[in-house]
Amino acid sequence: QVQLVESGGGLVQPGGSLRLSCAASGFTLDHHSIGWFRQAPGKEREGVSCVGKGDGRTFYAKSVQGRFTISTDNAKNTIYLQMNSLKPEDTAVYYCAADLTVITAAGMCVSNPPSVYDYYGQGTQVTVSS
Repeated sequence: QVQLVESGGGLVQPGGSLRLSCAASGFTLDHHSIGWFRQAPGKEREGVSCVGKGDGRTFYAKSVQGRFTISTDNAKNTIYLQMNSLKPEDTAVYYCAADLTVITAAGMCVSNPPSVYDYYGQGTQVTVSS
């Protein structure tokens, strides 16, 4: 079955850390642009971090720069999002996406919702609260 499945969400106190995982099955992540998106209740969807095959760059939203890190493990066919120094405003459902389009990192994160890409997951809830 071709899919992306997120995991690693949960409840964490402000200042804490979480690592989200996005496991791909039925296809390999090589040659795909990848990204993490999030949506909080009543807020616009936000592209958190993306890696674009079009420019080979990594994009981070200003709200997470210096705190979040995107990475991939091709051997495990998995995308990660390491989240440190978490804040209550980071509370959201986090989604991962992958696409074969040759798109820039900023383009993938900013231009479209994750649902338009070739593959996207169902999301994992992250709640930052004391």
